[in-house]
Amino acid sequence: MNKVTLLVALCYCLISAESFQIQQSSSSIKNRREILQKIAAATLLFPANALAEPSPQAQSIPTNQAATSAGRRGCKTDTNPSRTVVTCTEETRKFNADGRLSSVSATANGVSTSAVKNPSRFSPPWSYLTETSDSKVAWNSLVKAVSAVDGGVEIVELTDEYLHAVVPTEFPAGLTYDDIEFILRPDDNIVLYRSVSRTSVFVYPLTQPVSDKNSNLKRLEKIRDKLGWGLMGQAQTGSERI
Repeated sequence: MNKVTLLVALCYCLISAESFQIQQSSSSIKNRREILQKIAAATLLFPANALAEPSPQAQSIPTNQAATSAGRRGCKTDTNPSRTVVTCTEETRKFNADGRLSSVSATANGVSTSAVKNPSRFSPPWSYLTETSDSKVAWNSLVKAVSAVDGGVEIVELTDEYLHAVVPTEFPAGLTYDDIEFILRPDDNIVLYRSVSRTSVFVYPLTQPVSDKNSNLKRLEKIRDKLGWGLMGQAQTGSERI
């Protein structure tokens, strides 16, 4: 019996034992939910490379047929009885005909100035006027700040008004990359951005991806703090999911 199968069997045993002890009352649903959440968190204890290495069964599943990739594009799904791993690689600006930054699906971890219809993934634009009114100076400062934000960051595309960088996903560990994008809007003295993990992990019975512990948001805030730029709206507080 492999580790994953053993873990699933253990989970069912725990659920059965706890359910036997819980009286049939209005609090039973809440108690069971707490048990399932603890078990889901425990399943993350298997090695990180189990998440990183796709199985031979990994396949491309259309978003309209897979709830775990709903709202995402260019996805491949790897699943077993205890968890599902979804990796999507066609969500950066080059895949958008309108040249805008993509939003962030509820099935992904990250934030974007374009996620106006998803408050939990929305973060407001930055104003660089606290540093300078010269858009070129501001853009050069941003490029330097992004380059220095993480030892593993790599800028893969850079123009006078667009930056795309990748950095290894911090959490859950052992996955793929986070895509970080910035667009300069000199007429408005602002910068738009998006930072999203390509890979999401779903652990049964959770329907939301395992949290990135707000690593995408924290990385962006680290960049903004270094620049001393302003925030054009209410700050995103991040997720409290496990």
